Amino acid sequence: MFLSKKRSGNSTILCNFAISIAPLMIKLEQIRKILKDHWGYDSFRPLQEDIILSVMDGRDTLALLPTGGGKSICFQVPGLALDGLCIVISPLIALMKDQVANLRKRHIKAAALYSGMSKHEIELVLNNCAFDPEFKFLYVSPERLKTDNFRATLSHLRVGLIAVDESHCISQWAYDFRPPYLEIAEIRQFFPKVPVLALTATATPEVVKDIQDRLHFPQYNVFQKSFKRDNLTYYIVKEEDKNNRMLRIMQRYPGTGIVYVRNRRKTQETAEFLQRNGIAADFYHAGLDSATRDRKQNEWMQDQTRVIVSTNAFGMGIDKPDVRFVIHIDIPDTLEGYFQEAGRGGRDEKESVAIMLYDDADIRELKRNFELTFPPIEDIRKVYNILCNHYNIALGDGAGRTFPFRIGELLKPAAMNMVAIYNSIKFLEKMGMVFLSEDGKSTSQLSMSIGGERLTIFEEKNPEYDEFIKLILRSYSGLFTRYVKIDEIEIAQRAGISEEEAVSLIHKLARMGLWSYSPKTEQALITFLTPRVDEDYLYFSPDIYKRRKDVAQKRLEEVLHFVQCEDTCRSQLLLAYFGEHKSPACGKCDVCLKVHKEEVNNKDFKDISTEVKKVAVSGIKDIKDLIIKVSQKFTQEKVVKVVRWMIDNGELNLET
Repeated sequence: MFLSKKRSGNSTILCNFAISIAPLMIKLEQIRKILKDHWGYDSFRPLQEDIILSVMDGRDTLALLPTGGGKSICFQVPGLALDGLCIVISPLIALMKDQVANLRKRHIKAAALYSGMSKHEIELVLNNCAFDPEFKFLYVSPERLKTDNFRATLSHLRVGLIAVDESHCISQWAYDFRPPYLEIAEIRQFFPKVPVLALTATATPEVVKDIQDRLHFPQYNVFQKSFKRDNLTYYIVKEEDKNNRMLRIMQRYPGTGIVYVRNRRKTQETAEFLQRNGIAADFYHAGLDSATRDRKQNEWMQDQTRVIVSTNAFGMGIDKPDVRFVIHIDIPDTLEGYFQEAGRGGRDEKESVAIMLYDDADIRELKRNFELTFPPIEDIRKVYNILCNHYNIALGDGAGRTFPFRIGELLKPAAMNMVAIYNSIKFLEKMGMVFLSEDGKSTSQLSMSIGGERLTIFEEKNPEYDEFIKLILRSYSGLFTRYVKIDEIEIAQRAGISEEEAVSLIHKLARMGLWSYSPKTEQALITFLTPRVDEDYLYFSPDIYKRRKDVAQKRLEEVLHFVQCEDTCRSQLLLAYFGEHKSPACGKCDVCLKVHKEEVNNKDFKDISTEVKKVAVSGIKDIKDLIIKVSQKFTQEKVVKVVRWMIDNGELNLET
């Protein structure tokens, strides 16, 4: 009887266990199938599966994955698995466009809303999302959330997930705080049972807590991958002759690389210097037209260009695994920015280096730029007033209106230099009053306004355009349901006419109501987010101004400490900044190598390095053979430390 009861009890336990794991196994099977079918991967990266399951259980979730950690998969897979639409909130227009394009290549319906789109484009996207159940992803900028037409559409949307990319922007303690992000929590009232997935690559512990509070997480729920990169070695080198040191680095580390500089002019100058010295290099910045940027990026991705020299505009959404070196020849403004840029090296988990070259002038420049970033409040008011006058914005008007932006047009009326104007506008942006889109460039798009019987009638009434209309319809699919990218040059070639004639015809047929045409733009855009107020009533709280400057001052001090510190491992410094305080020293950075050198007394170091050079000259080129040979006279531990120091300081070049 006892045995019988025991068996019965065990059966019940096993039965309950089987019931409890059954839903989990079904979810696992579902998301793994989605990953395989759409992305071709057999398994998830570390933490991705846990994050996705947390979201699918309906839990608000914060995912901290370093650059290259696969954040987009974390919302795209559950977005496909869950019923309804996934709303993705992102401040990066270029990244939104890129992700929408990639989803469409995988035959997944997706669209984006951002500043600069026409009213017709916006209505078409919203209608598709509301009434086409196969539409799975809607990317929106945070500024879009508080517009009337978007709010009016929310009640018609079946939403399964809200994803907040770059979620650190919601925290006032973050390096890139954006007031429109505060609107995110307000739209949760429309979807009280829909989980929120917040994602970011970099956040301090203070910011991690603030993100969850501001998004109204009922419980803290964080998945965080360590920021430690064992295969990435950080070096900070004080160097007056940066160009020649940069060349030596590229000779020491074969493979592709990125060089980051502060301004656009320097990208071209540095790339030309590298070209003169036999390096296949090119430059990249946000001021280039979209076609040129795409070409330069593709040539680098395909290894036709070895080194890309860029401002911080380069890298978002680019996943090139075999970057062997990332060089900064200007000091970044924040450790968050530096960590993301440096982290683009070694995504294939192979050894790579992140090297920052600086001199005393760079320290002075960094401090000067910090002061310029916070212009006097009087200057900010003045620039706001000039902006409104320049675009003929009347008092109480302007909210939601977008205009082409050329900063040079403001120089004369402002009687200020370009840097002061730009920083004043960026401060207005941080106050949530305007939004400057420097990546607002776009290709031409077309969407049919009429179809079916109305189209037939139109063609019968206008037979002279019939052949041209049919050519367009044959060349591009999807024109009746969404905006489609078109190429006027290609259309002209197919029609046997000039590009100017093709553009003129497209414009004419648009005026006749046949289709809606959005020509390509090659310039920045500025959007007014709030109605214009009188300059005298434009209030900036001195307390808020001071608090933001204090936060920025603290970040500046952290950068300077990281650069100038000579007694703590670089990896430990970075990890401590992001809340990981118990990591071991990397043993490879410039500080650790200096410690290794000091552990070998000066006389021994000189004797060992002399012997190493002598053995290397004798013909031994394999590092292991060299260490064995020199260790016949000195202890192997000291030899290894000296050899490592010599290699990393360019005094020895061996096969490894």
